[in-house]
Amino acid sequence: MRQDIWDAETAERYDTPGTGMFAPEVVEPAVARLAELAGDGRALEFAIGTGRIAVPLAERGVPVTGIELSEPMLDRLRRKAALPVVVGDMATARAEGRFSLVYLVYNTISNLLTQDGQVACFRNAARHLDPGGRFVIELGVPELRRLPPGQDAVVFRADNGYVGVDTYDTVRQHLVSHHFTFGDGRQARVGRSPHRYIWPAELDLMGRLAGFELESRHADWTGAEFTTASESHVSVYRLG
Repeated sequence: MRQDIWDAETAERYDTPGTGMFAPEVVEPAVARLAELAGDGRALEFAIGTGRIAVPLAERGVPVTGIELSEPMLDRLRRKAALPVVVGDMATARAEGRFSLVYLVYNTISNLLTQDGQVACFRNAARHLDPGGRFVIELGVPELRRLPPGQDAVVFRADNGYVGVDTYDTVRQHLVSHHFTFGDGRQARVGRSPHRYIWPAELDLMGRLAGFELESRHADWTGAEFTTASESHVSVYRLG
């Protein structure tokens, strides 16, 4: 289902404590909100990766289990913490027991490249949850309004030594993120990650197909209002 793009080199670059998505101001609000939603129950992270969120969440006292497809990512996680992890795809793999919270972060559901796969992810979350449990998704809003007429690419970030470009296939709702990293030499290191983007309304319908109702949607983990200008959202679904 998910196209696994995480080789050992990519996993090492991805796992950079203190910077980017690992910065405290990024991690801490997410962990605080997820701990609040988990309450006294157990949490399951789909695509747990290197433990960016799961490790500090477990340190807060929330029992965390993970599902992860990439062995290189798991190798890095195991160096940090002994969390129980099932090796497999988040749309189909099963973890033991029941949970009060299932969550996935940082656009992970878009790594499933078909609508059927994304619906299966919702259904897999439902299978793991107690009645009334919550499924939390952090996801970007497609930036199609930034595309000039007749073009299919947009630069989403340009820093010293790094350029990020998204290319869109609007017929299939696919995009590929291209990451160009420049060192001191003339050659660039290139990484690519394919995604299937999802509109918020489509995401809500996927939830309904799996027995969920949207409980809340905010622009970030701190609870900022979600508006037409929001670039991402944190959506909380409750299992009926």
